[in-house]
Order: sequence, then C-alpha cells, then structure tokens
Amino acid sequence: MQVERGQRRPGTDVTTPRKRRRDPLWARLTVIFGAVLMMLSGTAIVGARVVIGNATSSIETTNLLGGAAAAAGQPGGNNIKGAVNLLLVGIDARPKGSSETSVLADTIVVLHIPASHDQAYLVSIPRDWRVQIPAYPKTGYGGSTEKINSAFSYGYQGNGTELEKRARGVDSLAQTIHTLTGIKFNGAAIIDFAGFESVVKTLGGVNMCVDERAESIHLGIDKKGKIYKLWYKEGVGIQDLPPGAKPVVHEKGCRRMSAELALDYARIRKSLSDGDYGRQRHQQQLIKAIAKEATSKGVITNPLKLNDVIKAAGKAFVLDTQGIPVEDFIFTLRGVAANDLVLIKTNAGKFNTQKVNGQEFEQLSDESLQMLAAVRDGRLASFVISNPQFIAKT
Repeated sequence: MQVERGQRRPGTDVTTPRKRRRDPLWARLTVIFGAVLMMLSGTAIVGARVVIGNATSSIETTNLLGGAAAAAGQPGGNNIKGAVNLLLVGIDARPKGSSETSVLADTIVVLHIPASHDQAYLVSIPRDWRVQIPAYPKTGYGGSTEKINSAFSYGYQGNGTELEKRARGVDSLAQTIHTLTGIKFNGAAIIDFAGFESVVKTLGGVNMCVDERAESIHLGIDKKGKIYKLWYKEGVGIQDLPPGAKPVVHEKGCRRMSAELALDYARIRKSLSDGDYGRQRHQQQLIKAIAKEATSKGVITNPLKLNDVIKAAGKAFVLDTQGIPVEDFIFTLRGVAANDLVLIKTNAGKFNTQKVNGQEFEQLSDESLQMLAAVRDGRLASFVISNPQFIAKT
C-alpha cells in the first residue's frame, strides 16, 4: 500500500430523491471529515445525549478562522440558520525525528450544506491550484502567487504553540479561499493523519479493495516486514528510507488492512493514473470501509468499543464552530443522511495543468469557478443538476 507524502503544500443522483436512512453522515465523506462526523454516527446509533457528551468533551476547540471570519463578515450566534459552509483541512505533519519538521496542508475540502439542512456536498480544492495568496500580517507574509496549499504554510510559520500555528494556517487558507471565491465559512476543522490513523486503529483495521497498483512514498518496509514512516521532498524523492528497505507497494485485490496501510493507500497520488482525483476516490472508499466497520455488530453492540471509537475521533481533530455549541451543530445537521452526501469533482475530475517557470500548477476551469460561486450563493444543488459531470460516481 502506498501513501503519498509530498510536495510543499506551504454517486449519488441528486435528481432522484431517496428514502432517508439513519446511516451516519460521514459514511461517504472523504478522509478529512470522516473523523469529525464520527460523533454523528455514535449519536445516530445510540441516540443518547450521554454519547454526545462523551464525544464532544474530548474535542479540542479553538478559533481557527480568526481574521477570515471577520474579513467575510461572518455573523456569530448560538444557532445555525441558512446554508452552512465548513472548511476542512487535513495536515501532514512530519514523523517525529524526520529530517524536516514543516507541516503541510495535504487536503482542502469545503463541506457545503444547503439551507434545508437535509443534504451535504463535499467540494475538494486542488492543492496545486495556482492562486494569488493575500498578505497575512500575523506572520509578516506579504502575499504571492503560488499553489493554494502554501497559504496554510504562510500562516503556520513563526512563533507560537503548535495549536496556535495550525490555527493561523487555517485562518490564512480560509482568507485565501474567501478572497478567491467569496465563500463565507461557518466553521472549520483540522485533522492530522496520525490522529485519523488512531481512529482506524481503534476499529481494528478495515477491509479495502485496491483498484490500481500503487507505490507508497510515505511508508517503507524491510525484509523482516518492519514498516517505516517516510516523507517525500519535491524534486528530490523519498526521504528517511533506511538501508535495505523498499517503499510499500499496494497490489490490486481485496484484503484486510491495518490502520497504517489503509490510510497510506488513501493518501497516494503520485503513482496513480488519475493522480489527485484517484486519491479522492480512495479516500471515499476508506470512509465507506470505516462506516461499515463502525456500524458492525462488533462495535455497536459493544458499548466499551463504541465509546473508544468515539473518543478516538474526538481526539483526532480540532474544531471551530464560531461560538456555536458542538451539540447544536450535531442536532442541527442530524437530518443529513449518508445517501444524501454528494461528492463534487473539481474540473469534473479532469486535469487542467499549466506550467509556469518549469513548475506545474492546476488551474480551475470556468465551470469550476461557477461551481464555487454556486457554493457561495447557496445554489449548488441547481448547479450539479445542470452539470452532472461534476458528481463523483461511487
């Protein structure tokens, strides 16, 4: 199995109504938001406030949007009315002891829920999108034209605690997206992959099917089967691979995967024929596998294990609800069922690459920009009905 670690980054048919099921919301989410909404799964399964209390008590909350909320004129309050947009950021912190210590914004997703609060859309933002990143005075950054994932890095740099630096990173990224699209965010969540891995580990692994041979740049393995965590330096290659070890390779076929291998496969991009779009597909596959595992009899009929899974999810991420109690988020959005989730493919899943000064960037098509405008204006449902090619089939 492979995972991609890399460069400095510093379906359902919506026209056909379906009977709603009480499946967990995150059953079809991508890897970043799976852990966030695991709380909802516990609530749906158990239906008790004590579960919500246990889950939310372990959630670390802080103001991740900061200046982004102010710049967007985002109102505060203790309820959620109208459409909801959440910025979801997955980060790739270097393994402890590695030769590089920077933190990368590996996944950027906008979760859009319309005013009806009965459907959810996931819109992935390409990490390599070439954009004008606005200045970020908190770190002295003056602004530049680069890949959008660099916006997180420019907020992260400088002094402060790890949480403070990560919060600045999300804030800088949110301000960049708002400047480009006009999208206002009601909240944000950030998760590192080590945290998400702990959730899958608590479940005892998942069943996955590899649809394309993939070679890892994040994990290595030696002749004795010992696995090593690696990282990838753009233009240089895999770093920290011990002598005698080789990159992990995920061969085609179905098998039981450990948390380490499942997450690795879901993060691979470079060795896939369709790159980042394939990675999004595999991330969705992983969340489905987690959903099946989490709702199996071995979990839902075992209160102790269920509680452990929920607690692991709560510790895996940092959440910003802009002052709205986490319980209010859960109950307000509880109408969003798994079958209502729609995964949106930026650029309709097709590459739109541009080379500038020898470096490759991804550009958003006019249709993709119209799609983001639909997110901003709360009319994304109408857009995808008219543009079904943007819906990721599963």
